[in-house]
Amino acid sequence: MRPVDVGPPTDEAAPKRVRITARTLRAGLTSLLAAVLVGSLAPAAHAAARPEQPTAAPATAAGQSWPGNKPNKAGGKDYYIDATQGHDDAAGTSPGSAWRSLAKASATTFGPGDRILLKAGEQWQDEQLWPKGSGSAGKPVTISAYGDKRAGRPYIATNGNVPSPFKADGTKNPETVGLTGAIVLRNQQYWNIDNVELSNDDDFATDITKGSYVRDGIMVSINADLMKADDDTIMDHFRISNIYVHDLDGPSNWQKIHYGAVDFQVFGSKSYKDYATGGHYFKDVRIENNTFDNVELHAVQFAFNWFAADGADAGQYDEAGKYHEGWEQLWVRTRDLYSRDVYIGHNYARSIGQGAFQLADTQRMTVEYNEVNGFLERYDAVSCGLYLWAGADSTMQYNEVYGGPHNEYDGTPWDLEYTNFNVTYQYNYSHDNAAGWMAYMGNSSNSVARYNLSVNDNGVLVKNMLSTNYSPTYFTNNTFVYDGADLDYVHDETFLSRVYFLNNIFYNTSKTTETPWYRRTGALRQAVFSHNDYYEAGAEHSTQEPADPDGLRTDPKFVGDPADHVTGAGVDHIRKAAAHFSLRKDSPLIDAGRYNAHMGSSDFLGTRLYYGDAPDIGIAERKAGKHVAHPVDDDPIEEEADNRADLALGKPVTASSTHPGANGSLGAEKLTDGDLTTRWAAADDAAYPITLDIDLGTDTTFDQVYLDEYTDSGTNPRVQSFELQRWDAATGTWVTFASRDTGIGHDLTVTGFDSVTTTKLRVALTGQIATEQYTPSLTAVSLHHTGG
Repeated sequence: MRPVDVGPPTDEAAPKRVRITARTLRAGLTSLLAAVLVGSLAPAAHAAARPEQPTAAPATAAGQSWPGNKPNKAGGKDYYIDATQGHDDAAGTSPGSAWRSLAKASATTFGPGDRILLKAGEQWQDEQLWPKGSGSAGKPVTISAYGDKRAGRPYIATNGNVPSPFKADGTKNPETVGLTGAIVLRNQQYWNIDNVELSNDDDFATDITKGSYVRDGIMVSINADLMKADDDTIMDHFRISNIYVHDLDGPSNWQKIHYGAVDFQVFGSKSYKDYATGGHYFKDVRIENNTFDNVELHAVQFAFNWFAADGADAGQYDEAGKYHEGWEQLWVRTRDLYSRDVYIGHNYARSIGQGAFQLADTQRMTVEYNEVNGFLERYDAVSCGLYLWAGADSTMQYNEVYGGPHNEYDGTPWDLEYTNFNVTYQYNYSHDNAAGWMAYMGNSSNSVARYNLSVNDNGVLVKNMLSTNYSPTYFTNNTFVYDGADLDYVHDETFLSRVYFLNNIFYNTSKTTETPWYRRTGALRQAVFSHNDYYEAGAEHSTQEPADPDGLRTDPKFVGDPADHVTGAGVDHIRKAAAHFSLRKDSPLIDAGRYNAHMGSSDFLGTRLYYGDAPDIGIAERKAGKHVAHPVDDDPIEEEADNRADLALGKPVTASSTHPGANGSLGAEKLTDGDLTTRWAAADDAAYPITLDIDLGTDTTFDQVYLDEYTDSGTNPRVQSFELQRWDAATGTWVTFASRDTGIGHDLTVTGFDSVTTTKLRVALTGQIATEQYTPSLTAVSLHHTGG
């Protein structure tokens, strides 16, 4: 249920503005849900109680005519099922000759245009519906409702009576994976499912925390092992709408198989390499206007789940020679295994055990106007509220996520996940999520997060970065409102590749604590900040605040009070929440931004970009000044780089020790390739001093030496002391001209020595930080001559 102080999300309801925190939100949800479960549940024929439908659910067809009461426009046959008055030996082709059980329908093969119609108000306890057959283009097979327009949706309460997808040894069973839903489709296509209610839990009052139970609402699967050589491996056209799925229970631990209210998966008992390139995917899928309440693991899960996709043999190298673990699923892209043309919209998810919308391996996916009210509520591992993994050319927009937990790892509402190509998050609203705003993994290309609103996501705003990217990431025109005293960090790890922050508002409401920008020294080394606004309610700015020569440090002058952000309006009114943070006409942020093509073409409120002399900072463009219909980036931020000549670029390097791992990709030549995403590493048994000799080929003069150590989430700087030495050809010896015992870390430029002219440079690593166990790894050694 929604918080009791917020009205229902109808078109007529004006949103109430309340000050709410994640803690009070979760407490209110828990107490209210408990009250509903105790006092308002109508008893069903089975021991499991049937809960009332949430007020946020899409309107039922009750009070309207059910689809099954209307003529079949697809031209197929209609089959009726009545749990009370039906008979399985009847013809089933009219309400008066209806079948009784779902087993009868499950034993029947249906054809194009046929409809399976369940009587409204009826219940099927302990039963599963798995009708056979497929429809065809323009003639899908339909599961829907018929009968009294005053009755509720027909209700299938499977009560956990589904086969286990596991063998006795805990491995997946190729015969039974995909058969775990209240409604099941396997290797079938052209299906519509609408206007049904589903549950799949044998005891609503008890939360399963152990075991290997897998229970779905609707499970749609492709099982590659059961297909014949000439079978169609592309499953086309699915429509799932106006369904209500509640009470799916499973263990709160990772068992290497997904399940949820609506679940699309691909199974194969062998490695993906043993199947043909292309095929084995879904296309043309729409999941919309549904309600999901109290389900495990997900509300909607749309992904692959190959059996052997995460072992050592499942990894591969990309075109640049970079190695990807199998679980990163680069193979989905290289072998054209993307599902495609998927729409997930206008769904409401409440009290979800793990990530509410966990989506993967899909191209051309649009996910919009979904609302998540509580996620990761019963799961002890990582996930996020709504995100796409290993996807391409997809957009997440106009979604609202709140009520997330505090989580050390992910736990954020959004996630720029591994192996995403051209994935955009825009116009989303997240609030009161204790873990932060956006998880950020890496190995992605053209990731963009723009015109998003974050309020009280007081964990880490941009959380993690575990791998380098193929191309820069852009965070532009987002508005972040947070409490600096409660915020962990803006970023907690180290940006390993270039990230641009343009035209964002960082609004700290704390009057006592400045914004904590990072946890690790050098965390923002690859981040470029330009034309952002940094507002501190306490007037004091952190010494960690990034350099931004064209940035502002001023009150944005929002239209509304940031302390009273809009909640309870629902995603249909998400722009009302955004408008609260639009700019007043006297805001100093108007025309104070910088244009970049990654901003897109419209702001959160739908205003075309941009008006005036420059874009505004933040999520809303004010219509002030002349409209610039075709903006041009005549001052690319991408060209603002260190243009000093690197005198060591491309020069050969000899290391006294090199690590043999990572398939030989850790060689010393990586130190002078000009790429901070590659690295050299010493062998685990390397003895100090460890030397790195650069052969410059001819006399070269320099007065600066740039050094950079490699770090990631599990790798700290390791060098305590080092010496810089030049080769003296006359004496045939190395001569030290600079030394340090304060470490290297990130972006260390050594100066303070007279200009050096030599044909060779040696970097001698002489000592290790006492608390570090492993040997050093560096990404770059560069030489510069400034003439200073």
